Amino acid sequence: MSFLARTLDVFLHLNQYITVWAGALGGWFYGLVFLVVFAETGFVVTPFLPGDSLLFACGAIAALEHSPVDIWVLIPVLFAAAVAGDTANYFIGQKLGVKVFTSDTGPWLNKKHLERAHKFYEKYGGKTIIIARFIPIIRTFAPFVAGIGTMHYGKFISYNIIGGALWVLLFTLAGYFFADMPFVQKQFHYVILSIIIISLLPAVYEFVMEKYFRKS
Repeated sequence: MSFLARTLDVFLHLNQYITVWAGALGGWFYGLVFLVVFAETGFVVTPFLPGDSLLFACGAIAALEHSPVDIWVLIPVLFAAAVAGDTANYFIGQKLGVKVFTSDTGPWLNKKHLERAHKFYEKYGGKTIIIARFIPIIRTFAPFVAGIGTMHYGKFISYNIIGGALWVLLFTLAGYFFADMPFVQKQFHYVILSIIIISLLPAVYEFVMEKYFRKS
């Protein structure tokens, strides 16, 4: 199986993989999800890591009877990872600025991704840190842009904490409370795919509006 096919399989069957990982790793599983969420929010080179779908899947697994995942341990771990990730990204942006973005076509350190996040930031101001939590890719670049723009850290951390709490609680508890639904149990891969598509819609909307309807 190719790397791309294997990655897609992991994304669409997160519930199965998480069950296996949690059972095999025990308490170390919480360290694993901390690292994934921290990396997805903390490093501009890893926006491809699962965020929304991972939170939902973890919440769903925690709802199962005799689950190896405890929801009351999971939520604080994910919250800490989300806040720490955005904080690290903020300071990386403050330190490195736009110097690392040298390509217009590269998959990760792409100037267009940075410009899109910057325009989002210009439109919504500090609230971008909260709103971006729910938009893949923008979520990874927003704190970096805030660091470049020298947003006061006190203001940034306030938005960071609020956004992190809302993001983690919404997706984790959604998975936890909807896990018993027959459709979710039988068609989990469709649920995950829907979460990914819905999460991307705001970014797609902004891109289409900017490209075709806001030309001067």
